[in-house]
Amino acid sequence: MKPSAAAIDPHAEAASRRLAEYVAASDVATLPPQAIHAFRRALLDYLTCAIAGSRMDSTRIVLDYLQSWDRSTEASVVATPHRLAAPNAAFVNGAATHALDFDDGMTRGSVHPAGSIFPALLAMAEKLGSSADDLIAAGVAAYDVTLRIASTVHPHSSRRGFHNTPTAGVFGAAAGAARLLRLDAAGTLNALGLAGSFSGGLRAYLQDGADVKRIHPGKAARDGIVCAELAARGLTGPAQVIEGRYGFVQAIAGGEADWPRLTGALGERYEICDVYFKPYPACRHFHAALDAVRIIGRRTPFKPEEVAAVKIGMYEAGAAGHDQKTAQTLLEAQMSAPVTTALTMAFGNVTVPSFERANLEREDVKRLVEVTEVYVDEECERIYPRQRSGVAQVRLKDGRVLEERVLDPKGEGGNPMSDADLADKFAANSAPLIGEARSRALLDTVMALAPGADPAPLFRWS
Repeated sequence: MKPSAAAIDPHAEAASRRLAEYVAASDVATLPPQAIHAFRRALLDYLTCAIAGSRMDSTRIVLDYLQSWDRSTEASVVATPHRLAAPNAAFVNGAATHALDFDDGMTRGSVHPAGSIFPALLAMAEKLGSSADDLIAAGVAAYDVTLRIASTVHPHSSRRGFHNTPTAGVFGAAAGAARLLRLDAAGTLNALGLAGSFSGGLRAYLQDGADVKRIHPGKAARDGIVCAELAARGLTGPAQVIEGRYGFVQAIAGGEADWPRLTGALGERYEICDVYFKPYPACRHFHAALDAVRIIGRRTPFKPEEVAAVKIGMYEAGAAGHDQKTAQTLLEAQMSAPVTTALTMAFGNVTVPSFERANLEREDVKRLVEVTEVYVDEECERIYPRQRSGVAQVRLKDGRVLEERVLDPKGEGGNPMSDADLADKFAANSAPLIGEARSRALLDTVMALAPGADPAPLFRWS
């Protein structure tokens, strides 16, 4: 009988336990300055997305339901005066974070970590009165758990129809909550073990733009808290939840795994330092192509009516499920490379207002959608998932062919968003909803957050 990958790869041996031990021992005093600064950047972008998404219909539906029966006041709901039990506040805030598809991610794992991790962390920190030291340590560890697990199974899990954000995110949320509860390694292992049975989320939303994608991070945030709280009370989970015969890797990825990504350089390489941030509120898979379209437009200005045809090249994981030319819902539009490319050419950029129904119904936009084709580019496929590249080719009616290839989309790799970029993104999206004074104060709080600081201002929304 052929041995499994877990049996022959040393990185798989006792992997779940090693992650638990790492989380339980995490301490802000051992973190390098760059990891602490990366935590601040991730926290700021989380708040940007949660505030911006707090008014979306999908968020309001979750809040309305939970408010109908939850009378607790443990934790705050972002950008509102409402309070709920910690798991429920985390659910709403996680849903808000992903409501506009504007949240951070990691290409290697095709996963959005913030919406699962920060809602769980902040709800538990508010409930427990946790220090900034514990909040930072728990956050860095939670990012490590989420991003390492997602990177271990991607792209195999995505090809099987799973959404890595909730399937891996619940482990990170459980890890972060366990750290704030100060569980030891055994208790943290139980929390992770329990999280395995809460792990779930399908990419079926790609077929019709269903709202369920929006709530995936919130579900994971809520369930992560529940798993940690149950583990704190003695409920046990399987000790080999990730690497075991019937564990996560086998169930989600059919046993296919990049095992060194799971525990390699654990405690030495901090995954939070390598997340990307989004300049566009649309699926990350085609951001490089959108950058390419904008570069072409700046270099050789053209009008939408001058365009004869457009070709968008990506890797297979990006092209599959993102080539549809329909936009009946906001999510369907945000997940469509042809639709988003058309908006980019029509308006020069892609912002939240770009997706207003009136824009999608414009005749010039609809024509651009129809003449845009998506294909799998060999070079993009070759370097993915190391790099999330894209290529755009615009053929004009006068016969000119304009082409640009982008290896790293804005926000990651060699093309990062600066602190100033993130501050601008935060201000532009938060000030209209919470006011300029509160926006400036919150920005100052986040960027000054350090060991010994007071995290209480993060919880003040009324």
